[in-house]
Amino acid sequence: MRVTAAGSPRPAAPRAGLDLGRRREAPTSDIRGVYVRSLIRSQLRLGLVFAGGFCVATALFVAAIVLVPGLDAQHVAGVPVSWLLLAFGLYPLVITVGVLYARAAARNEARFRQLAEEEP
Repeated sequence: MRVTAAGSPRPAAPRAGLDLGRRREAPTSDIRGVYVRSLIRSQLRLGLVFAGGFCVATALFVAAIVLVPGLDAQHVAGVPVSWLLLAFGLYPLVITVGVLYARAAARNEARFRQLAEEEP
């Protein structure tokens, strides 16, 4: 609350609660808003595609190990081959998906920056 000399609020003073976080900017902010929404949608789509692909690849990998019953019977250095395949097959998949996603997301952001800089 603001106290003034007259005891009443000034007519030019903004009222609390209205237009919080909203600024009136130049018309170019509408274009920038479209670019930002496009970037957000693009990053969301990219994340969903990579997450879905990772889930499918992981499920196929695990299903292949489960469907080949002889892998549990074979041992290398006392460790079942199925465990070794999970350890040395799944972790590289996780790292590869992470690296590819980070590169694709960086490309999306670079394109956004180019569009934002070209804005008149």
